[in-house]
Amino acid sequence: MRVVVAGGGKVGRYLCADLAARGHNVALIEIADAAAAKAAVEVPGVTLILGDACAPPVLERAGVREADVVVAATGDDEDNLVVSLLAKQEFAVPRVVARVNYPMNEWLFDDQWGVDVAVSPPHLLTALVEEEISTGDLVSLLRLQHGQVELVEVRLDGRSPAIGRRVNQLDLPSDVTLVAVVREDRVTPCRGTTPLTAGDEVLALCPTGRQGELRARLVGT
Repeated sequence: MRVVVAGGGKVGRYLCADLAARGHNVALIEIADAAAAKAAVEVPGVTLILGDACAPPVLERAGVREADVVVAATGDDEDNLVVSLLAKQEFAVPRVVARVNYPMNEWLFDDQWGVDVAVSPPHLLTALVEEEISTGDLVSLLRLQHGQVELVEVRLDGRSPAIGRRVNQLDLPSDVTLVAVVREDRVTPCRGTTPLTAGDEVLALCPTGRQGELRARLVGT
């Protein structure tokens, strides 16, 4: 897979190094000389482009026309939006992932700006904290499909109506899917015959706004 990453800060450099280590063809765009110099040392297997990722000629030099994914990972939300819009509308990149630095700006990161997936580190941290302290309620972990679908988690307690039942006995809505169960630090894909027990952490895909029906099946009233 060919990936173009805009932004050579700590996040961008780590992402490039990780993707390159997994065998992907990665190009990194960075405008600042100091950050570019660090990237040249820390991620030597990555093609480094010095320039402004908001400029179409720079994106062209990075090979964005052949990219499968563009990641807008700068520390500036305005730049990330511009990169996303150019990648999608000018270069028809199939998948655009954008970093949201300030949660108040998250509403902007949608398909109108060319963003397929928006990642907000502060919101992810909140979800992780909730995951650790919440039992018996749904926790939203990630939004997908332009915010139309959410990956949610619930840790089943002893009051859950799902305890002792199999997945195919839950009468879930057709557009809600249980993805996996985490039990005793092991992840098991959900199948129709998968039984649910107290303490299970259940991961599910659910349309945004439909969590109530899923909550009723897994948490109860």
